[in-house]
Amino acid sequence: MKKRVFSGIQPTGNTHIGNYIGATSRWAAEQDIYDNIFCVVDLHAITERQDPKELKANTREVTGLLLAAGIDPKKSILFVQSHVHEHSELAWILNCYIPMGWLGRMTQYKEKSGKQKEQVSAGLFDYPALMAADILLYDTNVVPVGEDQKQHVELARDVAQRFNNFYGEVFTIPEPKIADVGARIMGLDDPNKKMSKSEEGPNHAIALLDPPDVIRKKIMRATTDSQTTVVFDEKRPGIYNLLTIYQIFTEKEKKQIEAEFAGKGYGDFKKALAEVVIEGLRPLQERYHKIMNEPGYLDSVLAEGAAKAHPLAQKTLAKVHKAVGLG
Repeated sequence: MKKRVFSGIQPTGNTHIGNYIGATSRWAAEQDIYDNIFCVVDLHAITERQDPKELKANTREVTGLLLAAGIDPKKSILFVQSHVHEHSELAWILNCYIPMGWLGRMTQYKEKSGKQKEQVSAGLFDYPALMAADILLYDTNVVPVGEDQKQHVELARDVAQRFNNFYGEVFTIPEPKIADVGARIMGLDDPNKKMSKSEEGPNHAIALLDPPDVIRKKIMRATTDSQTTVVFDEKRPGIYNLLTIYQIFTEKEKKQIEAEFAGKGYGDFKKALAEVVIEGLRPLQERYHKIMNEPGYLDSVLAEGAAKAHPLAQKTLAKVHKAVGLG
């Protein structure tokens, strides 16, 4: 039996190369290794207010990008979170078993709420409970996440173990899986902050659908430092981040890359990086536009995915109902 993978992506902001490198390209590459379930988590998106039309459009765009990145509906289940109501129902039940202190310790909540603690939604505070429900509904073994999401998977493990201690072996205990290279691509404008869809700076991230001239402009303006040598040095976060992107897109070894740019400056390197990224994204962009122009295809993929996910989620929820005495 293959281990089951579950992972989700929010339909907010512009999907960027950090998402692609750290998540979606890996999901696609490992489809034959695992039993895969991938979800566009629109319920998570509304923890902050969204324009309804934009949310629907972004949900379709993200789905198209996942398919363009190589997610194969014949190998993986792909669906929209709100299309399977068991996510919401299990989240409420798990709320009754998660101490508020556990949620209060979540780093992402602390960062996002900041000084606005009285104004942020209860949904933002409760986000990890819904993420735990997403994972636990499908007897998930492995959750591929970035380092910043590891804490949420640990909470899912904790609540699953707590529930199992009360009622027996109801939930499978998931394990986080963090990539060794490229799991944390940093912002082009601030290499000390992870590349994020929520950052609004015009040169922060390279979106997957950016045209070539925009990609060139963003990379040429990327933050580096006052030195000139093009080498992998973690103490120089700007050039290190750009070199990491170059390494992932070219699949070259670090020493090979350093030799390639020996005696050359940042300008030469950035020009080369821009062309590598443009060519690396070109096939994905072409597939995306083909998918989005095929009438009915996206809707059929999502309908089929929800139809496959629903009985799996229903089975787990029935076990939970029986355990706690509901129904």
